[in-house]
Amino acid sequence: MQKINLAYRRKDDAIDGVLLVKTVDVRKSSNGGLYLDMTVMDATGEMNAKCWNWQENAAVPAVNAPVRVKALITEFNGKLQMRVDRIRAAREEEIEWSDLVPTAPRAPQEMYDELVACARSLGNPELSRLAVALLVEKKEQLLYWPAAVSFHHAERSGLLHHTTTMLRAAQALLPIYPYLNRSLLLCGVIAHDLCKIDELSAGELGIASEYTKEGNLLGHIVQGVAHVREVGAQLGLSQEVLLLVEHMILSHHEIPEYGSPKPPLFPEAQMLHLLDMMDARMFAMHEALLITPKGAFSDRVRALEGRKLYHPNLPEEE
Repeated sequence: MQKINLAYRRKDDAIDGVLLVKTVDVRKSSNGGLYLDMTVMDATGEMNAKCWNWQENAAVPAVNAPVRVKALITEFNGKLQMRVDRIRAAREEEIEWSDLVPTAPRAPQEMYDELVACARSLGNPELSRLAVALLVEKKEQLLYWPAAVSFHHAERSGLLHHTTTMLRAAQALLPIYPYLNRSLLLCGVIAHDLCKIDELSAGELGIASEYTKEGNLLGHIVQGVAHVREVGAQLGLSQEVLLLVEHMILSHHEIPEYGSPKPPLFPEAQMLHLLDMMDARMFAMHEALLITPKGAFSDRVRALEGRKLYHPNLPEEE
């Protein structure tokens, strides 16, 4: 049985191995027959898959279920597609979860402990209490929650990965901009995306399949502002502290088109936005170039406005 590595597959590749079902629908073809229309995935990527001549009473694979497939990679409208010839539930001994689910490169408990240690180190007692309380409340889900349905950090423990990377970047930049308030900036980094836990629907595999009702109607920015206000009131924090953190959450996407009704209006809020954008874009570039040969251009990257990225053809640095 193969380790499939979907992102590296090309037209006419025959595959026989285990994949995870991300989405699945039974549809009717133009000739009246039934077929399965699926999105299947592994740790490297995902692909649309069709299983034709589906029997009406056959058991449909569940979302997030590992399945053993024999299939051929084809092409439709310029995009790779999988024609599934055989499919069944994968047996336990065939499943290697690390091959199936994109996962952050660091251990989740290690990343969580780093955030808590930082929160406890903040020199402003109110901001420290707020950051610690937010992390403790969300700990169980934080350990596996992704940061997105797709695009940046859509991986198991991706929200921790995104937040700790931003935290390290912020700490590196603080000596360069000494007028920034360390406690305010780092509390904003910790708090800014925590309500993605309420925005996204995800399970312990760390795969976000869709947005929650609250996520669709409100989004993590509005939810985050309301949550900080609620937790801050319980802790008896000052209105000034809460207003500053609320504004940082509200403005961290900077413009209305990306969900922020207010632009950043003080330096720590501006830096939070820049750190967030930098980490998201660097992640998207890194992921795209992992599967692009040196000296070649990538496919269009949706997270980067459809750019085709170039992979520099340079020798590895010593």
